[in-house]
Amino acid sequence: MREIEQIYHNNFGIAFYWKDRNTTISDKVQLVFKETGFYFTVAELNLFCDLIEDSMIENACCEACEMKYSCHKFLLKTPCNSIDLAVNMTELKSIKDLVEGSLFKIELDEYIYGVGMN
Repeated sequence: MREIEQIYHNNFGIAFYWKDRNTTISDKVQLVFKETGFYFTVAELNLFCDLIEDSMIENACCEACEMKYSCHKFLLKTPCNSIDLAVNMTELKSIKDLVEGSLFKIELDEYIYGVGMN
């Protein structure tokens, strides 16, 4: 099994960098959730974050519903033009947390080990 460097995880999935001979390959992020894996650049991860936010706004119809986020499935666009995911609102919120948490950690590390270093 190849080694990884975890970026962020929640109960729904994980984001990590692959390692090759103890060197972290940080040009792409492996995102794994719901038996699905994506290998995104940070730019693609940011685009996915925007697509998730668009979906949250477009599908915000569950607030007054008795089923409350558990019944309705809709398509979530991804940065891969030929791939959309069927998710419900609970899954979408978990994916949103995973992507936003990953981006936050990536940006924090870039600051700490980049411009923030003295």
